[in-house]
Parts: sequence; C-alpha cells; structure tokens
Amino acid sequence: MDYTIKGCDIIVHEPDLDLDDTLDCGQAFRWRKTESDHFCTYTGSFVNDRLTVSQVRKGEFIFHNTTEADFLSKWYGYFDFDTDYSELKRCFSEDETLSKACSFAGGIRLLRQDSWECLISFIISQNNNIPRIKGIIDRLCCNYGDNFPTAEQLAQETPDSLGYLRSGFRAKYLCDGAYRVHSGSTDLTAIAEAPIEKARASLKAIKGVGPKVAECVLLYGMHRVEAFPIDVWIKRVLAEYYPDGFPDYIRDNAGIAQQYLFHYIRNLKD
Repeated sequence: MDYTIKGCDIIVHEPDLDLDDTLDCGQAFRWRKTESDHFCTYTGSFVNDRLTVSQVRKGEFIFHNTTEADFLSKWYGYFDFDTDYSELKRCFSEDETLSKACSFAGGIRLLRQDSWECLISFIISQNNNIPRIKGIIDRLCCNYGDNFPTAEQLAQETPDSLGYLRSGFRAKYLCDGAYRVHSGSTDLTAIAEAPIEKARASLKAIKGVGPKVAECVLLYGMHRVEAFPIDVWIKRVLAEYYPDGFPDYIRDNAGIAQQYLFHYIRNLKD
C-alpha cells in the first residue's frame, strides 16, 4: 500500500482491496453505499470516527476529508493495511477451492474493528439478516446522538427501555453484555490477549453469545485470525470440500480464509 496527500484527501493505492467485497460482506454493519461519481463510495463509522471513502478504479481509493494523522492513526489499522494480502492469497491458492475463492473476491480485507462495538453488533446479528441488523444498530446509535454507546451508557438500559430497537429476544443479551463489560467481569482487552480456548470460553459466558458469535468477535473485533466463524454456508464448504478439516498451513489464518470462502460459496455456488 502507498498513499499521497491531495488537498484534504488521502489517495491510496492498494491492489488487494475492493470496497464492495470488504464493506458489504457481513463483517461490519455501519457502512452505507452512497451515490457518487466514482466506481463506488461508502460512508460509515469506526466507533465514533466517521469516514467517506471512494473507489476510483481497481486498486485506487480516495479517503475524503481525512488528515494524514487521522489516516495513519485510525484508518490504516482499520483496513489492515499492514498485512500482505497478496502473500496470504498466494499461500491460500495452493488449495484448489481457496484458489477459486480468492480469484472470485480477491479484494476482501479483514477490518480491525473495536471489540466492544463488535460484541454488541454480533449479539444483534443472531438469527438476523444484514438489513435488519443495520437497522437495529442505526436506531441504537441514533438514540445516543448518532454515536455508538459506551458500555457504561448501555449498562443503564433494560430490555424494556431498549424496546425502541425492536431487537426482540436480543435486548436482554445486550443488557447482560453491557453490564459485564462495564462492571469489568468481562475484560475484552484481556480476552483479546488470552489463549484462544480461554478467550472463547470467556466470551461465551455472556448471555446469548454462542460459538458463532464468539468466533465473530474474536476474528472481527480482536483480530484473532485463527478464529473461524461457522454458519450454514461455511458448514456446506466444510462438508463438501474439507471433510477432514483445513490443511494445516491454512489454520493460523483460517479466519481470513473463511472470508474468501464465505463470499465465494454464497455468491458463486456451482
């Protein structure tokens, strides 16, 4: 990745990024595609930092109205620009199925999200579709002045007071997660650094956090790239192509490989 400064914008050149693949693949829920004169433009948030980013053409992007300091301190890390995805895809492509998946959606990158925002987002995601997840999160942020609430703020809520979210059974899980994080009984920083099995167990102590949500929080909110969320699509991939499990050389980055496989199998199933 390299970048230049042009007025109030940062111009980024990165061949291993596609905004549609990355921002609309179900790993983050606060990005919206907007009308523009460019190939595509998205506006979204990382906690309470907001950004509009456009893809001009393959491999070229405009980070609008962004200082170099903000780009380097926030968005460089968020878009995981310090990871060599070309090398990852080269390694993955030694496997026939992953080779097809990487060719199909080679612009996917793993977003480095905030662990608290990610936890709440994926509690909301349970048995839900992406438009509805986005709607619930929009209503939550709107209630807090278009900001994502802190654990302290959300811990003051009750399932009844969260009725405006129209989140159903998930409201009581949101309250439990907020209480645990605010009280310190769930330490997200410590979980991020813990051995993977201990981290999984700690997250699953939160009401409503099962294996899939725990893996999503580890992968998307803590950048534990060995985490491996399994939904109905990935179950099909595993059953059809990997009945004996992933090759050993992929397992350390299984979560990133899963992103390519999920997008491929969901959109281009033979």
